[in-house]
Amino acid sequence: MKVIHTALPDVLVIEPKVFGDERGFFYESFNAQKFQTLTGLQVDFVQDNHSLSGKNVLRGMHYQIRQAQGKLVRVIAGEVYDVAVDLRKGSAQFGKWVGATLSAENHRQMWIPPGFAHGFLVMSDKAEFLYKTTDYWAPEHERCLMWNDPDVGIDWPLMEAPILSAKDQLGKRIDVAETFA
Repeated sequence: MKVIHTALPDVLVIEPKVFGDERGFFYESFNAQKFQTLTGLQVDFVQDNHSLSGKNVLRGMHYQIRQAQGKLVRVIAGEVYDVAVDLRKGSAQFGKWVGATLSAENHRQMWIPPGFAHGFLVMSDKAEFLYKTTDYWAPEHERCLMWNDPDVGIDWPLMEAPILSAKDQLGKRIDVAETFA
């Protein structure tokens, strides 16, 4: 496993070692000991989530203001552009974002720590997205940052208007959104 540091020091891209031959491939998608050794983080995952989305679906930018979740995300079919935004007021990177392409082909994963908003745009015809979380889903604490907030300035690789849920259409701008101390 290889850890790739991003422009936001706390967000990491994880590249597993993939063993492949004429039969297919094998890789270890998570190993707590290796993850801790390579990242310095000890995480306890309590929930796994799996979503299927069509091309041009944009899910995000989600976070929980209480019961904040760290997420280890990956794609098992298709391709997405995955984004994290730092919402920790005390951080030097507050309001900054980082994005990476995650796909079934590149097997990359992204670690999004608690205190960050997270979202993704489906680039392929469809994508299956898996993520492990460090806390349980708590809808009463769920918040949504505006996916196209000009103050954040995420450079989504859009070819047309994205497909958004009703909830995601109501995302708040960073200057009025609840953020982390």
